[in-house]
Amino acid sequence: MSEQNTASMGKLSKIFTLIKQSLKGEEFDYTQGSIKKAVVLLAIPMILEMMMESVFALVDLYFVGHLHNSSHAIQTVGLTESVLTILYSLAIGMSMAATAVVARRIGEKDPIAAAKAGMQAVFVAVAVTILISILGFIYAREILTLMGASAETAEHGTTYVQIMMGGSLIIVLLFLINGIFRGAGNAAIAMKSLLIANAANIILCPLLINGFGPIPAFGLTGAAMATSIGRAIGVIYQLYCLFGDKGILKIKLSYLIPEWEQIKALLKIAMPAIFQFVIASCSWIFLAQLVATTGGDHGSAGYQTALRLMMFFMLPAWGLSNAASTLVGQNLGAGHLDRAEKSVIQTATYSVFYMAMVMLITFALGKPMIAVFTNDAAVRAVALKAIYIMSLGYILYGIGMVLVNTFNGAGDTWTPTWVNFFGFWLFQIPLAYLLAKYFEMGPTGVFIAIPVAETAICIAGYLLFKRGKWKTIKV
Repeated sequence: MSEQNTASMGKLSKIFTLIKQSLKGEEFDYTQGSIKKAVVLLAIPMILEMMMESVFALVDLYFVGHLHNSSHAIQTVGLTESVLTILYSLAIGMSMAATAVVARRIGEKDPIAAAKAGMQAVFVAVAVTILISILGFIYAREILTLMGASAETAEHGTTYVQIMMGGSLIIVLLFLINGIFRGAGNAAIAMKSLLIANAANIILCPLLINGFGPIPAFGLTGAAMATSIGRAIGVIYQLYCLFGDKGILKIKLSYLIPEWEQIKALLKIAMPAIFQFVIASCSWIFLAQLVATTGGDHGSAGYQTALRLMMFFMLPAWGLSNAASTLVGQNLGAGHLDRAEKSVIQTATYSVFYMAMVMLITFALGKPMIAVFTNDAAVRAVALKAIYIMSLGYILYGIGMVLVNTFNGAGDTWTPTWVNFFGFWLFQIPLAYLLAKYFEMGPTGVFIAIPVAETAICIAGYLLFKRGKWKTIKV
């Protein structure tokens, strides 16, 4: 064997070893050694975790897209997901705070303080989410109507919304506890919890939607049942790992007793993070409502189909950007400011390559991918136009996500909140309304506004990143 072949085999062996190490979740000091290795060790399970999260929506979309009156079913799933983004905002905001504080404490070599901070975040999230679950269950029909659904769609989808909103606590815990694991540097457990939840959802979806043997066919309602049960199984696995005393975090039930100073510190980070994602979520809700009112049921279903495909590709990039959050938090905790910045640049570089590849795949395979999820020709036409236009900004979306997670990982949650406020509410929403209504472009105007606004947000984020204020934040 030549020296060149021997060297190539050696490199492949190192790559496989690295992948194996990342998937097993072996403990690693992310404040020392190779930055590239640190990014890869965190990014692989985080990317797979977010891929698993995106699969939830795609599995539901696939099965309900083949039901009778599928446009109503697709619209219900899409509009409900749009509303649930507000809930996701709460979950992500709390998980961002948990990740930032846990990562900082781990960087300071204080795992007990990290464990206490994580449990205080769980206490706050549970207290708030129970109220949201009750309200969402009671006003399910009104939620669909407010989102622009027709009376027939609201009739078909009320039970679906009730189950999804009623299971809000499960969704929040799944996000939050994974945020705790990511902050501790154990992204593999977060990935495995989503893998287990997805496996359950994939098995249960066809059984509960279409029926099998003694199991009756629940139709659209079955999709909500399968998703909620699958996520619940994922949370049970998380709790098993959290209290299993196997990782760097040693959890005790006593850590759930409220410590108001710790809660205050968490909320100081979490509140702007929640607002940050609420701002973005409300913008997406407005866009969904604008498409529904200007494009009708088919326009709305097409947009929601394209959006689910877009999220399937975007969430892995979000997972990659989560690596920047953990690395920034731990390295700032250890006092390694230059290493924190270099970690961000390395992560952004990987994100650019990934999103460029995704953009090419979307243009090459957009039509057959959409055909998998709906048989309706009118829905397919809208979805194809939407995915082509929205994918033009993929590369900048990826960079923007890394920058957002840099600020959040440092505990500087106000900076991306203000960027989102100006970018989404004062730019994207007016632009979409102007194009859709004033220039009578309908849904196409909304599709165009999305990459334009995201580009502006990315540029603003980069300029603020270079100022370096995020390095001085105390957590």
